[in-house]
Amino acid sequence: MKEAKIAFKKATSEDKLVPTESKQINTIDLKEALKSHFGFEGFKDEQEKIIHTLLSGDDVFVIMPTGGGKSLCYQLPALIKGGTAIIISPLIALMKNQVDAIRSLGGDNIAHFLNSSLNKTEITAVKQDITDGKTKLLYIAPETLKKDETLDFLKSINISFVAVDEAHCISEWGHDFRPEYRRIKAMIKEIKDVPVMALTATATPKVQQDIQKNLQMLDATVFKSSFNRDNLYYEVRSKGKKGEAMKDIVSYIKQRMNNKSGIIYCLSRKKVEEISSILQANGIKALPYHAGLDAKMRADHQDRFLMEESDVIVATIAFGMGIDKPDVRFVIHYDIPKSIEGYYQETGRAGRDGLEGECVMYYNPADAEKLEKFLKDKPVAEREIGELLIFEMQAFAETSACRRKFLLNYFGEEYNDNKCNGRCDNCKHPKEKMDARTEAVLALQTINSTKSKQILKITVDMIVGKKSHEVQLGGLDKAAYFGKGKDKDENFWKSVLRGLLLNGQVTKNIETYGLLSVSEKGEEFIKNPTTFDIALDTKFERYTDDDDDSGNVEMIYDEELYAILKDLCKQEAKAKKLPPYIIFQETSLQEMAFKFPITMEEMSKISGVNIGKAQKFAKPFLAVIEKYVIDNEIERTEDVVIKSVVNKSAKKVVIITNIDKKIALADIARSQNMKMEELLTEIENIVLSGTKLSLKKYVNDLADEENIGYVMDFFRETNENVVEAAMSEFGDEFTKDDLHLMHIHFICEMAN
Repeated sequence: MKEAKIAFKKATSEDKLVPTESKQINTIDLKEALKSHFGFEGFKDEQEKIIHTLLSGDDVFVIMPTGGGKSLCYQLPALIKGGTAIIISPLIALMKNQVDAIRSLGGDNIAHFLNSSLNKTEITAVKQDITDGKTKLLYIAPETLKKDETLDFLKSINISFVAVDEAHCISEWGHDFRPEYRRIKAMIKEIKDVPVMALTATATPKVQQDIQKNLQMLDATVFKSSFNRDNLYYEVRSKGKKGEAMKDIVSYIKQRMNNKSGIIYCLSRKKVEEISSILQANGIKALPYHAGLDAKMRADHQDRFLMEESDVIVATIAFGMGIDKPDVRFVIHYDIPKSIEGYYQETGRAGRDGLEGECVMYYNPADAEKLEKFLKDKPVAEREIGELLIFEMQAFAETSACRRKFLLNYFGEEYNDNKCNGRCDNCKHPKEKMDARTEAVLALQTINSTKSKQILKITVDMIVGKKSHEVQLGGLDKAAYFGKGKDKDENFWKSVLRGLLLNGQVTKNIETYGLLSVSEKGEEFIKNPTTFDIALDTKFERYTDDDDDSGNVEMIYDEELYAILKDLCKQEAKAKKLPPYIIFQETSLQEMAFKFPITMEEMSKISGVNIGKAQKFAKPFLAVIEKYVIDNEIERTEDVVIKSVVNKSAKKVVIITNIDKKIALADIARSQNMKMEELLTEIENIVLSGTKLSLKKYVNDLADEENIGYVMDFFRETNENVVEAAMSEFGDEFTKDDLHLMHIHFICEMAN
């Protein structure tokens, strides 16, 4: 390693650290610089060596997990060295976050960013500060860097070094490949050939190799920290049918993570909006965050999350969030990520302060199939890489081995799973193991027979004798080992092969990613088989979008309580001189006998009951339910009192909005291409769901107050087939649509 050429004068209260020429860097000086600029007493892990190497003028490649302190590795030398450091980053949110943090230490001019969020006036001001020598760090997006005007400007200034953050974006084998990253080295050379630092939190051996080749830094000093985050707990849960995972998430946050910061990742913007709305409806302070929101709203939501005005951010995986928040206590993946690198980076946002962090993923095999379908129109090479990355993610979800060991093995790091100490679901609740040494030998021999030219999936097909398209294409159905293991199912053989990979007896070829080969350790195992204990991988149920929504699944309610509540409803209706359905509909009573609500808040989460209706009618019902729960020693579960968001389709929203504006019903029906009968049915459904509408104007247009009063009195005394009965009584004066509208108004006024 070269000796550094910079040393530092000790900072006084009047000045910052000033670079001075010298033959070497004194370690104490670096620690004083750290204390002066950041207030830290000492460096973490290899930070000091990394900074020393960069200041020596050498290229540096830093592989360090999220929360390990990567940013300080370029921030401190940038503040120390003369000139401006260029920090290339793809995450606009992270740029803003880090610039704000640095400015809090050294003023508004010390750090800037250049990206698409700035207007021309702001860009001019940034460039002026840099030209005047006031700016030590310039964060820049690769899309901005490639512009001729940007390159021309950077040629005119003194650049200290270039740091390429999120360097995995360079590799097409990485989880977030960005083609513009491939041109970074050429652009740097065009500006000024200065030292380069590449940084990433997620890189397999193949991705590491790609980064070094592309940035032409094969001679760089590599600092690779352990990928192990021992304060994180990893768990995978079955996603179940529609709505089941959502109930579980609300229950999880309210019971275990109440008022703690967390992030929920989804694959689509629609799901982000839906989940954030459901969380809000259940009293959880949540905000959406995705690329479909305008920049101002995204920044506002990010700031509110950082300032703890919101507990949960729901975000799209594809957009990514560069949020540097140390006290995120949980990260939930509602959808399976596209790769283990993506999963690792996103879960790495939990527990960055070193305290507890929980990482929960909901898995449905059908979700992985959806991801594969998204790849069908991609170029062949990109599609094959994408499919392999998804397959690895499925392997992580389904494995019964230590999840921590699986993750670290993926990144080329060995780990003894005895050290996990129950910090993943598989180690906390281990499955029964079996000795599969004979089968392991067969699997290894099968791999050798293919001359290491097949991936895991095809190898499994071959062993079980499955004539898949790939097997037949390669003529493997004629091979000696075809069908040798047909007495066991595919899941068994996947478990064996994944176990061999974790134990190092099988490796994946780094250049032809995914192809299996037998290692020296594996060859020795074939000759001298020893105990090979495995637990079979978990089989997750596959659910499709056509499966019934959990909200529509028939409830197994307590029939005895339901009968009590029904009698009570009749008593209350008689006392108030109202029909029983105005107090509570039968479906609402059944749900009460299923969910056992005992507070106003819980009652307001029952379908067809809003807070107004609960306050008006619920008190005696809550008392009866609570007594029934105590007398019968019923154990209530929180996860069954989840309030759903009313499914307001675009049509329903238009109807509600137009009624608020007092638009004529005939005009609303015409604009929505509906018959009046259809419109009234839709309005009735909206009212029955608990939404209160102002229909008085429409009703008053039908008749005078006295005649309307006669109809309303009739409704009070009629329990069944109300509109039909009203037609028999008032059919000469009103149409069926008129009476239907008046009945809806009656329900709205009396029930809601």
